[in-house]
Amino acid sequence: MQLPTNLIENELRTFENHFKDSVRSNAHLLDRIMRYIVKRKGKQLRPMFVLLSAKLCGEVNDSAYRAASLVEILHTATLVHDDVVDDSMERRGFFSTYALWKAKANVLIGDYLLAKGLLLSLDHNDYRILHILSDAVRKMSEGELLQLEKARSLNLKEEIYYEIIQNKTASLLASACAAGAWSTSNDETITEKMRLFGENTGMAFQIKDDLFDYASENIGKPTGNDIKEKKLTLPLIYTLNSVDKETRRKIIYIVKNNNRDKEKVQWVISKVTEAGGISYAKGKMNDYKKEALNILHQFPESPIRQGLEDMVLFVTDRKY
Repeated sequence: MQLPTNLIENELRTFENHFKDSVRSNAHLLDRIMRYIVKRKGKQLRPMFVLLSAKLCGEVNDSAYRAASLVEILHTATLVHDDVVDDSMERRGFFSTYALWKAKANVLIGDYLLAKGLLLSLDHNDYRILHILSDAVRKMSEGELLQLEKARSLNLKEEIYYEIIQNKTASLLASACAAGAWSTSNDETITEKMRLFGENTGMAFQIKDDLFDYASENIGKPTGNDIKEKKLTLPLIYTLNSVDKETRRKIIYIVKNNNRDKEKVQWVISKVTEAGGISYAKGKMNDYKKEALNILHQFPESPIRQGLEDMVLFVTDRKY
């Protein structure tokens, strides 16, 4: 599944210029680090969701470009801070900014980006868009902290898992779609509809990420990473709630104490497969995908609506 970049080719070019301008700094070190970050940006899924949502609801304008820039700024700030929290030396196959400039600079970079995002909106009176995206940042922090709290016991109910990923992952995608819709419609009903579309897409996105940890095909990244990091993903949660007590105790012991032992991690992965954890997670992912498409189909048929549908399919069908 290809990303529908052809539908917003010109808009993406304009966004690139807006984003570069919005993170530029007079401080030499900051500017050098920001140029490094800009050159190594990923697929830019979130700005694409902003611009497609904006175009679905009206004509893309300066407010939409600022919304897309703000989403990318906030996303970048969270990644920079995440690398410090996770002690991560790599980001998308390159040295992370944390590896190159260490913790102190990274925390300050993240803070700088958050400040730049606030000013970008305030300087142009984009109060509604700032409110939408500030709420996402709050939820992301709550999700991370809830995950940190629950990871210690490895005793996580499925509904708590959904709360974690709704806050940690889905909230930013939901806010991206809502901000895009608001920028061209100024309509609260349409904005809420697009927020729900983004939220369901974000839930499917995170469950797909969970499934990569158990992938049998070559996806360009090692399996078992979430187990090594003691992250409770949906396939593992389902398995822990399905197997007998002895198997459950053994899985928990391995995740807590032997998560660097490749053979034992592979044993856990095999147990998750046998218990139906992967099939169950795929089913839940498809439920969220279906709900996202149902919301999207409330809008008139158009190439842009099809483009957003393709984005949902890309999220759930991607191989990496």
